[in-house]
Amino acid sequence: MSLKERLAAALGDAELRRLGSGLTRTGLHLRGAGAEIRLRLENGVAAFDPDAPGDIVIQAAAADWGRVLETPPPPRFQAFTALAITNEAFVIEGAPERIAQARAMLERLFEIVCASPAMPAANVARDMRQITGHYWPVGLEEGLCDVFVEEAGHGRPLLFLHTAGADGRQFLGQLADTELAARYRMLAPDMPFHGRSLPPSGWQGEPYQLTGERYLGWCSAIIEQAVGEKVIVAGGSMGAAMALLLAAERPDLVAGVIAIEPPFRSKGRRNPFQHHVAVHAGLHNPAFVRGLMSPTSPLDQRRRAAWIYSQGAPQVYTGDLAFYSDEFDGGDVALRIDASRTPVALLSGTYDYSATPEDGKKLAALIPGALLRVMDGLGHFPMCEHPDLFRPHLVAALEHVGS
Repeated sequence: MSLKERLAAALGDAELRRLGSGLTRTGLHLRGAGAEIRLRLENGVAAFDPDAPGDIVIQAAAADWGRVLETPPPPRFQAFTALAITNEAFVIEGAPERIAQARAMLERLFEIVCASPAMPAANVARDMRQITGHYWPVGLEEGLCDVFVEEAGHGRPLLFLHTAGADGRQFLGQLADTELAARYRMLAPDMPFHGRSLPPSGWQGEPYQLTGERYLGWCSAIIEQAVGEKVIVAGGSMGAAMALLLAAERPDLVAGVIAIEPPFRSKGRRNPFQHHVAVHAGLHNPAFVRGLMSPTSPLDQRRRAAWIYSQGAPQVYTGDLAFYSDEFDGGDVALRIDASRTPVALLSGTYDYSATPEDGKKLAALIPGALLRVMDGLGHFPMCEHPDLFRPHLVAALEHVGS
């Protein structure tokens, strides 16, 4: 099918109507894939319109549009945000604010254009009823915080750390895994300000900004005060950066670390409209992260992974990026890790343009003894975008750090 034919199949999509509600008339021009395609995006409706203005223009050579249309498309060709941030073959023009307001519709349009079959994986036995949720009062430097944690299983403590702007629900697929629950006491906290954990009692309403020191203090307090023994830490993205920082700074608290989508120096995650009064963050931010996922992950799982980002408090996502994108330097942290004392596993998905397999290889080269697994067909949120496909990689990492 041609680009125009795929777009035609997308125009009646019900999800577009939800994601674009209230969007003022916006013209989209696509150039280079044959005759120019002009679309009108307005109030959740997309339609071909030869008179649509060129508010947003996307241009590339025919061969590059052809890569978008492959099934599946190769990494960096799989989503609007991937094209906009990391793909030099595509030129995108338009007022940044208008693009941000239309991002949810644009991302969904390209998601349909790039639709691919889900990569098969063995079914995993899960039981959501084994998960319990409760609050832990944890004393932090900035005050008492009632930290919400979901827990399942018995055995060695396994602490999951969520990504920037998200919460512990990202690890429901692992918490519900009955085989893992027979071997590990799995714990997935919502960090302060995130999910069901409220701000600490000492917060005065000032802008939220995460630093490595602050985040390290939170995690250390949770391990010391709530878990009470050394843990295996498995963190995703921002949580992967913290897992590595814990291995470097507090090896007394961790028995091993599994860095899921670990950054070297994170790229392409900053955007001024992640927290901006002119843009609905509950629409913009889920779309922004949706482009980080694999087109071969099941669509319903991708929707759920993005849904978490629609519920974050104002500024929390961009405040987390102050640590993840601005401060964290994997080249520095990795040199301070002794993998003979604290085993390290690095898991990198092929569709992740923020923390790439190349980043994983750089980190592995600086951490002698670290295990690196490149996860084909997975993106930035493998634990929740395709938990069945992710599971063998997690099991191999647990065997490495737990041996």
